[in-house]
Amino acid sequence: MAQIGTPGKPIILRVRTLERAEEVASICEDHGWKYIIGLEDDKPEDISDLERLLNSPAAAGSGRKVGRNDPCPCGSGKKYKKCCGRLAE
Repeated sequence: MAQIGTPGKPIILRVRTLERAEEVASICEDHGWKYIIGLEDDKPEDISDLERLLNSPAAAGSGRKVGRNDPCPCGSGKKYKKCCGRLAE
């Protein structure tokens, strides 16, 4: 299973305005995350995937160094070297 924010599983976002779309796109690009943004002014905003990544333990930094064979702090259940560790290389 691909990690969210990668080409295999991009972040799916729904916003109501073009300005908001540009704002969330900038955040995703700053972190190097892949994303798909839908601009729908008649539906409520949904940026839950983005919030999940921004508030994940990996993004917050636990202060402890993660070993290659330790479970990934993103919560995927994979070893770090097979998940977020690949992005660090």
